[in-house]
Amino acid sequence: MKNLRMPVIFSGHGSPMVALEHNDVTEGMAKTGRSVIQTYGKPKAILAISAHWYTDGTFVQSDEKPRQVYDMYGFPKELYEVKYPVSGNAELTDAVLSLLGGTVSVDNSWGIDHGTWTVFVHMFPDADIPVVQLSVNGRLTPAESYELGKKLTPLRDQGYLIVGSGNVVHNLRQVEWDNEGGTPMTLRFNQQITDAVISGDNRTVIDYAKLPDARYAVPTPDHFLPLLYCLGAAEGDSVSVFNNVCNLGSMAMTGFVFA
Repeated sequence: MKNLRMPVIFSGHGSPMVALEHNDVTEGMAKTGRSVIQTYGKPKAILAISAHWYTDGTFVQSDEKPRQVYDMYGFPKELYEVKYPVSGNAELTDAVLSLLGGTVSVDNSWGIDHGTWTVFVHMFPDADIPVVQLSVNGRLTPAESYELGKKLTPLRDQGYLIVGSGNVVHNLRQVEWDNEGGTPMTLRFNQQITDAVISGDNRTVIDYAKLPDARYAVPTPDHFLPLLYCLGAAEGDSVSVFNNVCNLGSMAMTGFVFA
């Protein structure tokens, strides 16, 4: 493994059907994964922060073989046949417990959910990098989520990759299945957040609720908070953008690589 600090990735995941798709968005995920391995070497393990493990408290997994969770309903049979069998990593779990102390507990009742595996089947298709999920704590404010992310920064120097999965804009109630782009509200909010991330204006991202389209773009915080965990873990880093596209009317697939 190359002696470089691992980057931090935030990826939009959108519809679970992304696992079966092969298009510009999935190629953006694949290219990002290839670039990480080519530039930094294969991570020892990945700490995945998925919007779909949204909990009352902060939890981390310790399973040697975490189960794959099909936490979505009403999709084609082919989606439930997608397999992403990964190992856990006890050293990463222990490192998270050490860094977060009494604020985190082990919980193996969940697994590797679709917020993680629908992205990773493209980003790291060989499923040969161990994965440990960290929950998104619904009790925390955006600022507290950012601060928790900062505590995870040392993992990067130990060879661990941090990947957050959610969406800058995620409004299921306003999804337009026949819309290949984004609504004006989606486009405006995504652009404001993207501009803030690129310029290092983390305060604007933390205070996203003050932006004009926030109620539409982030009706619930679960899909947005993983970005704040990533921003905290990558404080001061340069950033590159991938998949800066909006679809289904009310989804933004925008991703960031912090390095």
